Amino acid sequence: MDGTTDRRPVGRGGLTVGRLGLGTAPIGGLFEAVGEDQAAATLQAAWDAGVRYFDTAPHYGAGLAERRLGAFLTSARRTEAVVSSKVGRLLRPDGTQVRDYSRDGVYRSLAGSLERTGLDAFDILYIHDPDDYWAEAVGEAYPALERLRDEGAVKAIGVGMNQTHLLSRFVAETDVDCVMVAGRYSLLDREAARDLLPRCRERGVAVIVAGVFNSGVLADPRPGAHFDYAPAGEAVLDRARAMARRCAAYGVPLSAAAVRYPLRHPAVTGVVVGARTPAEVSAATTAPPVPEPLWAELEEL
Repeated sequence: MDGTTDRRPVGRGGLTVGRLGLGTAPIGGLFEAVGEDQAAATLQAAWDAGVRYFDTAPHYGAGLAERRLGAFLTSARRTEAVVSSKVGRLLRPDGTQVRDYSRDGVYRSLAGSLERTGLDAFDILYIHDPDDYWAEAVGEAYPALERLRDEGAVKAIGVGMNQTHLLSRFVAETDVDCVMVAGRYSLLDREAARDLLPRCRERGVAVIVAGVFNSGVLADPRPGAHFDYAPAGEAVLDRARAMARRCAAYGVPLSAAAVRYPLRHPAVTGVVVGARTPAEVSAATTAPPVPEPLWAELEEL
């Protein structure tokens, strides 16, 4: 899957991203610790495969993912890369986090992220998971990001969440450039297709789909696999295994279908895949084409 030559616009300022990006939560230690060498090798594998969009956040490993990504992005690489981070989950100096969607919180969060990464700027900033903070997020965090965009300090702004209702409200009531929807448009969960994706297409808002493996079960539906950040129940495992069997009959890995599925929707700009090893990067970036009959069979499930 080409993450370099096939690029799509985000916002109106000329920014484009490849169809496949790398999410850095796993190299920040999501679910299990990842060593420095392995994290660096994973980033290098993504770069060698043509990936140029990297997404991070203070929340990922309490700043660890940001530091590791920043260390990888040498000045030469930075000129080619598109980098996004997030605001709203403010990381304190002692490593603890506090939800802060205020204007000043946005500026403090951005300053901290720039310091940890060593970068001069981010290309995209998302408001991170404002599920219970709508009023503060839309009334303070969004205007702060809008000002940063107007001043040229960031090229595009958006919101990233694991739900679709508030994302749809942001699209309808603000001038965001993009949304990152995690886990709600996958082989196991089509919720975003009901309202969010059509609304984004109508408004010209770019959609980045994250969580295409639903925390892991669509990469490897084994006992103990995660679904939406918790151990997957038997019903979910059964559905994922049924999908895996259908895929195997066509010689297609389930993970390949999981990566490619969101890209079939005309509203989807790209997907961000989390990986903690070079092998996981390879599985995502070399995902083979999926035959149309297989898509029909997976839709049945």
